[in-house]
Formats: sequence, structure tokens, C-alpha cells
Amino acid sequence: MNLFVFGIGYTAGHYLRHHAGHFDRIDGTVRSDDKVAALAADRIRALRFDPPEADPAIEGALADADALLVSVQPGPEGDPVLERFGAVIAEAPRLKRIAYLSTIGVYGDHGGAWIDEDVRPVPESERGRARLAVEERWLALDSRAGKQVAVLRLAGIYGPGRNAIEDLRDGSARRIDKPGQVFNRIHVDDIGRAISAALLHDGMGGAWNIADDEPAPAPDVVAYAAKLLGVAPPPLIPFAGAELSPMARSFYGANRRVANLRMKDDLGVRLGYPTYRDGLAALMAGEG
Repeated sequence: MNLFVFGIGYTAGHYLRHHAGHFDRIDGTVRSDDKVAALAADRIRALRFDPPEADPAIEGALADADALLVSVQPGPEGDPVLERFGAVIAEAPRLKRIAYLSTIGVYGDHGGAWIDEDVRPVPESERGRARLAVEERWLALDSRAGKQVAVLRLAGIYGPGRNAIEDLRDGSARRIDKPGQVFNRIHVDDIGRAISAALLHDGMGGAWNIADDEPAPAPDVVAYAAKLLGVAPPPLIPFAGAELSPMARSFYGANRRVANLRMKDDLGVRLGYPTYRDGLAALMAGEG
């Protein structure tokens, strides 16, 4: 099976490092040339795609692909992948399975209530509305072009090099206190399990929440990381007076508890890190 990846960044790159053995050939896109040599050493052909620039070899690689992983954020004009390569993807003769990495941000605010995939997304932010519109375009390829499309709505991503332990070590960790606010998270290893389920099996079309079992307040996560390090946690900062970027502040505007039962039942994903405590403890031990 041949795989093509749009957007070899943190999440897709981690997936390839741990799951490349499932595929006979892997091609993918990067935005700059500095990753090309490192990926080539892992037998991954990296092609530049930094709109409007695109390597001419991308179209040929898509024609040879059996599976497609898309890890690219929407741009000002919508989805840069569909805008440039939508027709090529729809007509790719071998391509049958597509996994599109989205976000639980499409759901918007639900006042801290539990929600699942039956809840209609109502994103308040322009960013969330753009993401939902892109989801719908990818899912339309199922009926329009006969492609199996799995939209994976990811919770807050953490993993090696990107977690509360590292934030404490580099001095960037803060504990923003907004009573009642919770967030779901997902370890990048568990995202990999979901991607493989979507790309390696038939009957995996639709949208799924990819999230942990325990939505929790952000200050609790930092406090637990501090406990693992044996240091005092940073003081609580009231949300109302916290200095936050507009994007960071927007994250606190949506409060929800995201259920993951269908991820387990439909995709067969068994979480390696069901809670943030499991994930952080493994990262601290060098195992996650």
C-alpha cells in the first residue's frame, strides 16, 4: 500500500516514525527544504507544498497512492489541498481511503456538557467555521468520488517535546484559572492508532472524536506535571486578568466534555494514555 501525506509536521511526522512499516511507499509534503534530507533517510520522499508553490511531482505521487493522510490547516481561501489538488484526488485511480485531521473545535461551546458525534457542530469562531466547511468538502468525496473519508476530530495534542513537563522546564507554563472550564487532550501516539484504523481498514467513513477519557481543568495538568518534576507549580492566574493572545483566549470560550465511545467501538482504538496523568507519567519516564 502506498501512502501520501499532506503536511508532515508534528502529528503526521510522529505517525510516520511509528507506523511507516504499514506502507510500501510514502510520499508527503513539507513547506521548506530543511526536512527533505531527514525524511529521505527514513525512506520518505518529501515534496515541497507551500501555496502557491507546489512540486510538480505531487500529482504523480497522488495518482500512485492507495491512502491519503491530510494534516493541513485551512487557509484564507479554504483548504489549500482541495483548492490545488481536489480534482486530482477525486480522480486518483488507486486512492480509496482518506484520513483528514480536524479538531473538536468545530463543536463550539456547550457549557461543559458531554457531547458526542451526534451533536451538531456550532463553531462560534471564524477558525472553527472554516474548519467545519473543509470537513464537509472532504466528506463529500465519499459520495462524489467513491473515496472512504474519515474525519478525525482531534482534542488538544500533546506528546514528546510538546507537553506540560517541557513547558515547566522552559519556563513557559502558566496555570490559567477559569472555574468550571475543562479541556480534552490526546496523546500523539493515540492519534496514530486512530489514523491507522482509518487508513488500513474498510468501512471507516465518517467523523470521529479522537480524545482522551478525562476532560480536565488546564491548571490540574500543569500541577501534575510539576509533581512529576518535584517542583512547585506556578501560581494560579485568574482568567479575567490573564494576558492571552486572541487565539488563546478563544480556546477558553468553548467549554465541553467530548465523548470518545465511537472511536473505541467503530475504529477499535484502545487508548495507550486514557488520561493526562498516564501520558505525562510515560513522558517523564521516557516511554511516551
